[in-house]
Amino acid sequence: MHAGYLRASKDDQLTENQRIKIQQYCEGKGINVTFFSENESSRNTRPIKEALLQRVRRGEFESIIVFRFDRWARSLSELILDMQSIQDAGVNFISITENVDLTTSTGKLMFGIIASFAEFERNLIRERTMAGLDRARAQGKTLGRPSGAKDKRQRSPDGYKNRYRRLSGHVLLGK
Repeated sequence: MHAGYLRASKDDQLTENQRIKIQQYCEGKGINVTFFSENESSRNTRPIKEALLQRVRRGEFESIIVFRFDRWARSLSELILDMQSIQDAGVNFISITENVDLTTSTGKLMFGIIASFAEFERNLIRERTMAGLDRARAQGKTLGRPSGAKDKRQRSPDGYKNRYRRLSGHVLLGK
């Protein structure tokens, strides 16, 4: 059995393009895939990924397939630690965009290089964002929600602003 992991960084982003590419890859290889989709994940909490890792450790999957390394991990250290854990469980990790085979020395070298560039790109984005915020502050702009302002939309008892919420890429009706 093979697991496909999809992740979007924000609630308004979709994982459908990742799903299509992974499905095409799997059809080309003649393998079946079970998808795990995560939306609205934060830097420290990705419950779908953690549940998948637990199933990997129990030996339920022979491989994890992702669209790109950066969809799996947000930092080089996280990626390396996860890859070690996955390989220790005897599970293959396939990134279809980078086309890296982690069972070879060359694949491991390429993995390190690609992962370093992914982290570099993420850091550049953060630096540009921080520079933009600093510029806005220097121009006297107020950032964030104005103090004392109330959100006029009624919150439901579970804390969501409306009756709809996303979980694992699917829209669910609230209470």
